[in-house]
Amino acid sequence: MEYLVSMEKPLVLLGCAYLSWKIVRHIWGFLNVEKEPVTVLVTGAAGQIGYALVPMIARGAMLGPDQPVIIHMLDIEPAAEALKGVKMELIDAAFPLLKGVVATTDVIEACKGVDIAVMVGGFPRKEGMERKEVMSKNVSIYKAQASALEKHAAPDCKVLVVANPANTNALILKEFAPSFPEKNITCLTRLDHNRALGQISERLNINAGDVKNVIIWGNHSSTQYPDVNHATVDTGNGLKPVRELVGDDCWLNAKFITTVQQRGADIIKARKLSSALSAASAACDHVHDWVLGTPKGTWVSMGVYSDGSYGVPPGIIYSFPVTCEKGEWSIVQGLKIDEFSRAKMDATAKELVEEKSLAYSCLK
Repeated sequence: MEYLVSMEKPLVLLGCAYLSWKIVRHIWGFLNVEKEPVTVLVTGAAGQIGYALVPMIARGAMLGPDQPVIIHMLDIEPAAEALKGVKMELIDAAFPLLKGVVATTDVIEACKGVDIAVMVGGFPRKEGMERKEVMSKNVSIYKAQASALEKHAAPDCKVLVVANPANTNALILKEFAPSFPEKNITCLTRLDHNRALGQISERLNINAGDVKNVIIWGNHSSTQYPDVNHATVDTGNGLKPVRELVGDDCWLNAKFITTVQQRGADIIKARKLSSALSAASAACDHVHDWVLGTPKGTWVSMGVYSDGSYGVPPGIIYSFPVTCEKGEWSIVQGLKIDEFSRAKMDATAKELVEEKSLAYSCLK
């Protein structure tokens, strides 16, 4: 009897410990329940950018290292076999986050249930083609894809247009997906933003991650305005203005701007092919920050629907500095604009208004 009494306390403690372990295990299991997969559409997926982009998405670069994904890939009929090969490679790579792959030439099948659409496919300008002819072909493509997205995509689908002319293609998509909120349709100027960061980091011989808050204003074209007037560098002893550290306004107001504007053309000259790796990486950056948020005190550049901020005409897709939180972007307000910047911003806005007019003329 004495023995049983003496054992009672340890048994109670052991029982409590076992119960606590069961509770902790249950909570741990609850917290580690795998997230529902996000379905991401990539159009033009058999092309160079698509081929670079889909493994980045499957590895978690776009939506995070714990977010499972299903990838839908769309391309035109002549690229069907190449698209099949991309699907085979995705499967062979055995990405743990990849929960399914659809490779199709059917736009309706591609758009079904997608949460994020990355529109890489478009008609490129070829030698001897008039600007209006290129615009007309892209208007036709984006009109069809917009209709399919509106009817078959998830209700809150986020769209990123990469194919050029990116700003105006995004605007056409918005026109033919009228139920999509304006804030859900964007275009890629993050590539230009990243190029600007790269040029500053090379000039100062520092890490690109130490530079922040450059701005790309306007069109993803040679009229875009890379602006460093509000950019800073983390020196380890606080933030310092880029202009102060560079100490060369002539370079910042001329060579720096033209280098960023012409970077795509320079890459084509160098590799005989257009930017692919950097464009895919920028597309991941764009969606990542849009969905997961920008760090506090940091903004990025996105082509978004103008509400008239900074005197930019409303009704065009224009690149602004934005911050993102809880899946929503907001234009950074209250930045001082000098005369030099005002002229550059107005020039790229003028081009976008002209592109809009040209695109609408193709619809008639």
